[in-house]
Amino acid sequence: MTELFRYLHPSTDVPAGDIGVGGREIGYMYGQYKRITAKYGEGVLTGKSMLFGGSEFRPEATGYGLIYITKIAVEKKLGRTLEGVCCAVSGSGNVAQFAAKKLMEFDAKVMTLSDSNGVLVFDDGMTEDDWDTVVE
Repeated sequence: MTELFRYLHPSTDVPAGDIGVGGREIGYMYGQYKRITAKYGEGVLTGKSMLFGGSEFRPEATGYGLIYITKIAVEKKLGRTLEGVCCAVSGSGNVAQFAAKKLMEFDAKVMTLSDSNGVLVFDDGMTEDDWDTVVE
C-alpha cells in the first residue's frame, strides 16, 4: 500500500481481495492507506469490514451477480430457465460458494465445485446441507 496508494481513487481504481486476501488483509491495507493519505471515509478498497465503511452484502455480491447475468443469458439465448440445468462451478471461494447457492435457489443442479486442490462431485446435485458443509 505504501507504493500503491498514489494510484488509488474511487473514480480510477478500487482494488479488492482475491485468493488468500480477505477482509483482514484488506483492513490492514485500508488502515495503511488512511495513515498515509489522512483520508478517512474514502472507500478505495472493497471487501472492508463494515466498521470501515464496507458493505454488508459484499461477500455474496459477485457470485450472485454472476448467476443473475447467467440466468438472463440462458433465458434470452436458450429460451429456458435454469431449472434442472446441470452446472459445474469452478472455484471454492466466496464467488463460487455464493454462485452455487444462487444456482440452487433457481433450481439448477450444482454437480461440481472445483479448485486447484481437487473437485467435489455431487451425483444428485448439491444440497443446502452440502453447501453448509463446504462453507464451513
